[in-house]
Amino acid sequence: MTHPSATVLTALIAWALLLLVLMEVLRARLVATKAVASNEFKPDNSNLSPFMQRLARAHANCVEGLPIFGGLLVVALLTNRAGITDPLAPWLLAARLIQSTTHLASLSVLAVNIRFLAFAVQIAIAAYWSWALLVG
Repeated sequence: MTHPSATVLTALIAWALLLLVLMEVLRARLVATKAVASNEFKPDNSNLSPFMQRLARAHANCVEGLPIFGGLLVVALLTNRAGITDPLAPWLLAARLIQSTTHLASLSVLAVNIRFLAFAVQIAIAAYWSWALLVG
């Protein structure tokens, strides 16, 4: 991949997939050890451990953001304007990884504030990209 935008788009998808695979491996272990019946899982993992609940929410955050962040990257790539998104694409990915890993680690006030800051960075980047792609 020649554009950072294409690499970051792929990485955003891969990160969401990694979180999904992790969740399903942990769920499979719960079923294999008979800790939970296979038909008892709730989409938000609310009947499981706090970590599993955070994992479900971190994955959902990735999926919810992908149409916005990924969509802007796709528009830039399809219209040959990746020059708009390339410089900030790695920062968007870094902010997403910080948001997700912090979410997995803790629900402390500090962790929630870090997550919010990481999310705010993503929103600011997306707002700039939207403006630049619309007026550029």
